[in-house]
Amino acid sequence: MTHLEQYSEMIKSGQVVVGKWIKKEIRNLINDLNNPRYIYDTTEAHKRFKFQQSLCLQSKAPYYMKPLTLMPWQLAFWEAVYSFKLAETGERRFIEGLLEIGRKNGKSTMFAGDGNYDLFCGEGGADICCASNDDRQAKLIWREIGGMRSRLDPKKSITGQNLTEIKNKVKTITVFRLSTKTQNKDGFNISKTYLDESHDIAEENGQSEIAEACWRGMSSKDEPLFLNCTTQGFNRDCYLDRKLGYAKKVINGEIDDDRFIAFLYEQDSEQEIWQDESTWEKSNPAIRYGVKKIGKLRRDVEAAKYDKATRIHLLTKDFNIPQSNAQGWLMLDDYAYKMDEYSLEDFRGCFVLGAVDLSATTDLSSAKILLLKPDGKTKYVYSHYWIPESKLTDSDDKEAGAQYTEWARQGLLTIHEDNEIDITDIADWYYRLFKNYGLKVYKVGYDQRFSKAFTDRCEEYGIETEMLQQGEALSNAMKLTEQDLKSRKINYNQNPIDKWCLKNCCCKVKETGTIQPVKIPGQHSRRIDGALTFIMLNEIFRRHKNDFKTLTGGD
Repeated sequence: MTHLEQYSEMIKSGQVVVGKWIKKEIRNLINDLNNPRYIYDTTEAHKRFKFQQSLCLQSKAPYYMKPLTLMPWQLAFWEAVYSFKLAETGERRFIEGLLEIGRKNGKSTMFAGDGNYDLFCGEGGADICCASNDDRQAKLIWREIGGMRSRLDPKKSITGQNLTEIKNKVKTITVFRLSTKTQNKDGFNISKTYLDESHDIAEENGQSEIAEACWRGMSSKDEPLFLNCTTQGFNRDCYLDRKLGYAKKVINGEIDDDRFIAFLYEQDSEQEIWQDESTWEKSNPAIRYGVKKIGKLRRDVEAAKYDKATRIHLLTKDFNIPQSNAQGWLMLDDYAYKMDEYSLEDFRGCFVLGAVDLSATTDLSSAKILLLKPDGKTKYVYSHYWIPESKLTDSDDKEAGAQYTEWARQGLLTIHEDNEIDITDIADWYYRLFKNYGLKVYKVGYDQRFSKAFTDRCEEYGIETEMLQQGEALSNAMKLTEQDLKSRKINYNQNPIDKWCLKNCCCKVKETGTIQPVKIPGQHSRRIDGALTFIMLNEIFRRHKNDFKTLTGGD
């Protein structure tokens, strides 16, 4: 049996667990073994396997200096790519391939092994391109090819490498990389392209300057090969979405393209992830062979049940379930829970921490204080907001749920005359808390934008301020705020403006797993200033936790 047939039998018998798209594609390929349009000649593929599994030594622990061991799904993929020939011409059938797979399943190493074979045994004069949107990502396969080369030819007898190219000096074969940083992306004469992590390509209309440059560079070749290997990402309506949509139509027979092969390791649903860990193999075919560690994945899945950012990142990168990088941050139950009403009089004479979101003078601004009782179990948060009078007639804000007039009547919001907020009044608010309740501000965190008038007035009052970086710098504080809310550790006195801002806040997840608060995409009238000050307040608390607890009489 061929490796393709063996893999098909493993799927049928349940020896391996795959999703519907792999089942359909393998079924299509098996049917094509009997199609007179094609010849299935495994000679080249098996030469590649022998080379890779005996001579391509790996660079990463625990496989350092060990040759590749190709898993059944890899053998099936590579054998299909190189063995199907067009009966009419004898040329290789597939000129484009897409491998979608969860992270840490060995895709970079398997493509590096393939490239290393081409470097030593390929056709003379070939140019091989390792491409990605990001230069660091473009280096991954390229660097691993270079590492395998150096271990196979340590004396550089026939090969060499510099900062940009890996060469076979005898056969004039070159492996180079291409990314958005490459100055001139045209004029290449490419035989094979490895496009890594195409989810990162976010150009409009699903186009890609990098992919197009590589594709154009292969136009003079009789048997070019464009291989796209990727996990899912956070960009939507992007190059990868377009390619996946195309691939699924090809697999379903809706588009007739027999030069395109796609192995899509995806989950069939999100629900099965939480209910049955045996389904995890659908997007992680290497998990059965210990390449991807199931113990760590179990812990990540458990953590994802309690943390939104972890969940988004896990679903996207480990299970190939598309997610937007900006999604609703909290569920209603996370912040709309029963709270004991409190008064500032209960904290007379206490130390407090503060945080302000100083929006433009024509917009909503927010200030908060954090109060603790000696037991330190609950974080009491007291808020106030400011808007210019012109905002009362802003229909967009009203339609988004703002009730500025009512909130002002309740004493939760100050309306400034005309079109601007007097930023110094926000500093005056902190002074009034001291004058009326004896509340002593230990530190106030602020964003640098629009802050000079605020910090100058605070300096007059002797209030110490501390600048907080925005964006990803607030990632840990945002996660802490989410945990505090889910654990009912925050009492914000049911402030309706706080509740509105928490409802509006989205969570933007970066590839690194860090998060930051953002507005709902396309709905800028849904203000998040109050949610942001919750997060900033927790950042100040994180930085000064021990000193602040000492001041409040806590442990």
